[in-house]
Amino acid sequence: METKPTNVKIATKWAVIYTITTIVITYGTELLNLDPNSPVKYLSYLPFIAFCFLAQKEFKDQLGGYITFGQAFNTGFKYSLFSGFLLAIFFYVYLAFLNPGALDKAAEQQQTVLAEKNMSQEQIDQAIEMTKKYGALFGAVAAAIGSLISGCIIALVTAAILKKERSPYDAVDTTADEPAV
Repeated sequence: METKPTNVKIATKWAVIYTITTIVITYGTELLNLDPNSPVKYLSYLPFIAFCFLAQKEFKDQLGGYITFGQAFNTGFKYSLFSGFLLAIFFYVYLAFLNPGALDKAAEQQQTVLAEKNMSQEQIDQAIEMTKKYGALFGAVAAAIGSLISGCIIALVTAAILKKERSPYDAVDTTADEPAV
């Protein structure tokens, strides 16, 4: 019995590759002492888009070069979902344990922005306290939701690019082995 190819393994594989790439980019920007809010942060979108496309393309190749829009989108959606989950875990561990100084730096930047908005010192202190207390959790949730939303948009676009449905003429002729009557 022939088994149908599954896109879960493919989506998971590319999500793991993307997460490893994100870890390298995160530590690379830290090592180079680049501002995380600089335009360099947009570099991480390129592998996200590329790996979504590659996941869909790999599934298309497993299906014999044909894929429907729904199959391609489904693969991209699963990739985005798994990427978001893995990124949430990484960002939580990173912000809570590996680099809690990043939250302190963000709190300092937040303090400046809130002061410019003429907030009272008491309100600013409450906001800073919340950032330090729950920042890792908020970062993880934002990464998960952001990956899923942006991934869905990317998956829609790449699915439209990759879709190639079988025409009736591409169908396999099963009657070729039967003798003519």
